[in-house]
Amino acid sequence: MEVRNDREGMPMERYWAMTAEKVVEKLKTDCEKGLSDEEAIRRLTEYGENSLEEEKIKSPLRMVIEQFKDYLVIILIIASVISFFLKEAIDGILILAIVILNALIGTLQEYKAEKSITALKKLSQPFTKVIREGKLKEVNVTDIVVGDVVVIGSGDVIPADGRLIEAKNLRIDEAPLTGESVPAEKTEKELEDKEIPLGDRKNMVYMGTNVVYGRGKFIITATGMNTEIGKIASLIRSEKEVKTPLQIRLEELGKILGTAILLLCAVMFVIGSLLQNRPLFDMFLTSVSLAVAAIPEGLPAIITITLALGIQKMVKRNAIIRRLSSVETLGSTSVICSDKTGTLTENKMAVVKMYVDEREIDINEEKEIEKSEKFLIESAALCTDVAIDTTGQMIGDPTEIALVVALNRVTGLKKEELEKRFPRVEEIPFESERKMMSTIHSIEGKTFRVITKGAPDYVIKMCGYVLKKNRIIPLDKNEVETILRVNEKMGQQGLRILGVAYKELTKLPEKLVSEEVENDLIFIGLVALMDPPRKEVREAVEVCKRAGIKPVMITGDHKITASVIAREIGILEEGNKILSGEELEKISDEKLTEIVKEISVFARVSPQHKLRIVKAWQKNNAVVAVTGDGVNDAPALKQADIGIAMGITGTEVAKEASDMILKGDNFATIVAAVEEGRTIFANIKKAIHYLLSCNFGEIFALFVATILGMSLPLKPVHILWANLVTDSLPALAFGFEPSQEDIMKKPPRPKDESIFSGGLIYRIPFEGAVIGIVTLIAFIVGLEKGINVGRTMAFAVMNLSELVQALNVKSEKIGIRDKFSNKHMVIAFLIGVIFVLALVMTPLNEIFDFSPISYYQWNVVILLSLIPLLTGEIMRLRKNFR
Repeated sequence: MEVRNDREGMPMERYWAMTAEKVVEKLKTDCEKGLSDEEAIRRLTEYGENSLEEEKIKSPLRMVIEQFKDYLVIILIIASVISFFLKEAIDGILILAIVILNALIGTLQEYKAEKSITALKKLSQPFTKVIREGKLKEVNVTDIVVGDVVVIGSGDVIPADGRLIEAKNLRIDEAPLTGESVPAEKTEKELEDKEIPLGDRKNMVYMGTNVVYGRGKFIITATGMNTEIGKIASLIRSEKEVKTPLQIRLEELGKILGTAILLLCAVMFVIGSLLQNRPLFDMFLTSVSLAVAAIPEGLPAIITITLALGIQKMVKRNAIIRRLSSVETLGSTSVICSDKTGTLTENKMAVVKMYVDEREIDINEEKEIEKSEKFLIESAALCTDVAIDTTGQMIGDPTEIALVVALNRVTGLKKEELEKRFPRVEEIPFESERKMMSTIHSIEGKTFRVITKGAPDYVIKMCGYVLKKNRIIPLDKNEVETILRVNEKMGQQGLRILGVAYKELTKLPEKLVSEEVENDLIFIGLVALMDPPRKEVREAVEVCKRAGIKPVMITGDHKITASVIAREIGILEEGNKILSGEELEKISDEKLTEIVKEISVFARVSPQHKLRIVKAWQKNNAVVAVTGDGVNDAPALKQADIGIAMGITGTEVAKEASDMILKGDNFATIVAAVEEGRTIFANIKKAIHYLLSCNFGEIFALFVATILGMSLPLKPVHILWANLVTDSLPALAFGFEPSQEDIMKKPPRPKDESIFSGGLIYRIPFEGAVIGIVTLIAFIVGLEKGINVGRTMAFAVMNLSELVQALNVKSEKIGIRDKFSNKHMVIAFLIGVIFVLALVMTPLNEIFDFSPISYYQWNVVILLSLIPLLTGEIMRLRKNFR
């Protein structure tokens, strides 16, 4: 027997392949008496509590400090300090204010306590029943230990991993761990396969799963971080958060700008002091002015606010974003790895087909119901243990709930109405050995009817007759072969099939012995169920494909079930492959990276497999989004470029590990989110284009003026005003730009694509040079009336031409109409114009050392300010006629 130690504590073994007696011997316990109190205390002391280690959460102070690590922010802080040193207090205060504002916005939006491990603890209940010293006791779940014998029943949450030693009609919902929508049937018998996947270990139970039906006893084999959930918790802790494409691009932009600014200042200082023999202090002031012009002070805050606006838009589309940068990441997504259950499907079983009277019937077809069909669904619904709670909600096994729902849908009857007509008087519960259950109902108080439902091959063995065209005839070999052939065909379609049979009794048997009651039954037909795909998913998948995004299904379900759903919604197409977790185990990481693009469906996978799949795609330079709702999805959600959790069915663990939560658990919302993400990035790119071209214009004007030996056309405070007030309003307005019509018909942006792609690397300096030139011309014209008039005209032209540049950047269409289609841009433009007029024409001009300018000079200012727009239109015309 191979033993492995995953963590400190009890060794982990393949307990599912052992007999119950061997497990008892291995763990030194007793099935009947359990552990002694003394031994339990000893083991608790030695191996620790049955709890999950908590990850240290960032303090708010640390979050604030991290906001100041950005390269560009550091340069801004240095510029602020220098401004105070030079007694330019207004400049220093303005720069510092914008830095602090940006830090506050970033901290508030990205305040995300890392509660992944804490959330896992919510999956367990505070107390559980264990047998110690031969007595049944209630013990706090943190105090149970390996070797404890735990008693479980319907409604209980499993408190630790364990090997079953008793299972009576036991079914456990393992969806949070395995992703399977159907509760797993459990047994106490050992399994032969030592390498069996977690979802097929029918004699094992796992922490955090729920008992749906039946009762049992198990011996604890692992507690705390040694449980399967504990291993997942370890994976969550070990996976570092991946930087988003936007974060990477902005870091690069900050470094490029910062380095360029420092070099430019150094060059200016050398030229002025050494070549032009200007005073060192004057050149230092000039260099600082140039640095102020070069730094886009408002850029970090503009991007943060634009993303925050995007988050508000996403909320309206039922998507909650937990991190600012995640909005843009959606727009870069090239692969969506989606869980099946609850994400692509409805996460509830539903009857889809029936087989009766040698006919396969689609339950969704609109047609008049026949007598035989009605009898089949009524019998199936009566043979269930579904109960109705005080709120009217159905409680019970999902498969049985589906039968009751189908009864109402097909016949219009409710189960309670049917039970009044045919009250249950006896029952033989479901047992895994028989694969059936039977109920006995009174017929008008005179006779009785036995109804049996279960696995078709087991039910049919107990039948001697078949109901056909409302006649009871002997069940011959040909009939049996036909029924089993239909059963196999439906099974290959990924359906869960139940056989239903009945017989009439004149009196109740004295003893309810299954062999006596469940014999010579009359076969009625088959009922086929499945967890159906969401109606809107197929269209959402098609939109993804048109947008160049590859949808991939990752599920804990079997290959057949997964492939049927994947084909129905369009994920699995001709030429695509499906891979199981067992096959995945035999493939190296290098091989998986090589073949992952060919695979559209991964079935029967574990959390470790999901991580490998995500990493394989990331090695192929893909931006990966992962959707999920279970505990098993959490590691992959955290590793992915963007993790998307389900809001309704999602566990707390999945939500805390995610970047985005879908309020309606609707896969189609992801498509809307991707569109929004692409739009937001396009708008951020416009804002960067706009701000950098304006800043380049300011640099150009100062640089050329210095080289030519002229006085500076603008003072640092003038440039700061333009950067923080005039430029910021249009830049913010870009955040309200609507989506382009063809935005979801373009492929995703490459992960390594520069933020200056699409010709921006040339357009920004060209457009900036135009702004710089018209600013210098205005300065030269105004110099005739004095330095203050020159600077007033230069300031007015610079601000107005930058407002006009916003219209240039907004739209690539020729003509004025589209330039003013965004009302927020119109408002920003008008406010900017008002600010310029107020600073030039009111007593405020004294603060900035401005002088009133004449009517003629205003005409010059207006004409020069329109030149950037005219230049842009000419460039667009030229591009269109190529």
